[in-house]
Amino acid sequence: MTPWRPDAVCIERSELDTPIARTVRERVPSSMIHLVDDARAVTPGEFAAAKRVLMVQRHRGEFLRYCPAGTAAAVCCNYLVLSLANSCPFDCSYCFLQAYLANNPALRAFTNVDDALAELDQVLRAHPGRMFRIGTGEWADSLALDPVTGLSRFLVPFFAERPNAVLELKTKTDSVDELVGLDPKGRVVVSWSVNAPEIVTAEEPGTASLADRLVAARRVQDAGYRVGFHFDPLVEFDGWEDGYRAVIEAVFATVDPGRIAWISLGSLRLTPPLEGVIRSRRRSRYVLSGELVPGVDGKARVWRGLRIRMYRSLLQQLHAVDPRLPIYLCTEPASVWQRVMGEAPVDRQLGTRLLVRTTW
Repeated sequence: MTPWRPDAVCIERSELDTPIARTVRERVPSSMIHLVDDARAVTPGEFAAAKRVLMVQRHRGEFLRYCPAGTAAAVCCNYLVLSLANSCPFDCSYCFLQAYLANNPALRAFTNVDDALAELDQVLRAHPGRMFRIGTGEWADSLALDPVTGLSRFLVPFFAERPNAVLELKTKTDSVDELVGLDPKGRVVVSWSVNAPEIVTAEEPGTASLADRLVAARRVQDAGYRVGFHFDPLVEFDGWEDGYRAVIEAVFATVDPGRIAWISLGSLRLTPPLEGVIRSRRRSRYVLSGELVPGVDGKARVWRGLRIRMYRSLLQQLHAVDPRLPIYLCTEPASVWQRVMGEAPVDRQLGTRLLVRTTW
């Protein structure tokens, strides 16, 4: 895919000399750049238009939070999110940001990365005996802005020197050029959301094709990174079992299974506001076509019997390739874990076992 480029960039005047802002100014034509006093006061338009304007600004507040997907109703992997950007230039039909950022849709890249890393370093030093899984792909695609901001050049060297943390960069792009010249020293996992080509084409506009994602995964493996794959969201469509089997075959025809850090399986899940946004935008072909049932966390999901059938199908196919693959379920209750995996780990145990590549 062609690396994403904004239609316009707004940079806060006070941040012009920060490394992120300097990189943006080097990589974007000056005619596209506008200086503002406070990017928070700029309204770039409705949701889709806001994705075409990049706000380069200081972040006011904390950077490190627990993953918002975790609830008391589901087995949690104790994932931490490092927020270095907000929103995403792509427009996947099922993306929770449509509802979560409905009143604040601007695409934002934060300049004070040094503050974020200082905050994180303080946490890591305070808990030297604990292993942390940390990602940047919750509020934004981890690599979509990399061709413009060069953020990976700051993150990878930092994590390469931290023995009690692993960084996950989660993406639907093939934008890995910044990564291949850096040495992760085993501390960085680059992961891809993968889906059947039917779903990628219909529900994930602007993202890289499955084939391009897998080529990028092989590139970073060859450069020394471990990789991950997230079959999430699994979506029911005619022929889904064969469709996802073809995805698995494509993955393992391209990458080395011995250098896969983890694989997650997750079902489609929608909050009521998100379901309303999807219906109002009328952009989805498959997402709302199946039977969705409210869960105890308030999110609508594919009914449990089908979820378990889908998980078991993919799990069997993945284990046929390599029974040692570390595979986990995302935001599923212990009862579903028991039916699919034969056990339900406690929260802290799940995160620890993923870090040491333990299988179920």
